[in-house]
Amino acid sequence: MAAAAEALSRVPDVEIDGDGVFKYVLLRVRAADGPGKDVVRGHGWAEYHADIYAQTAQELAQQGLDCECLGGGRLSHRPQERKIHVYGYSVLQGGTVPTLSCARRAIATEGLEPIGD
Repeated sequence: MAAAAEALSRVPDVEIDGDGVFKYVLLRVRAADGPGKDVVRGHGWAEYHADIYAQTAQELAQQGLDCECLGGGRLSHRPQERKIHVYGYSVLQGGTVPTLSCARRAIATEGLEPIGD
């Protein structure tokens, strides 16, 4: 159990690309029979939300961790201005819109100011 908690603690809360508009997903990461935490992944290379989920799930599995997608949307990230706009939704989870959770997570860890909605 300690090894699983250690692996989970090494997973960054937020990984988002620099300047631009791109898709993000909100994931719940868990160690086998252990605690979990929510993380945000946002990348400009992804054509679909499922692309981000698939790559992240594969990376986490190599560490003995599992994840589930809670939803997603789009980010407009302006790091030079320390601003982020979180909006939209992903059909990956039937239209779930976890924008507030995502924005709070990104703002708390990246020191970004929310804009828009």
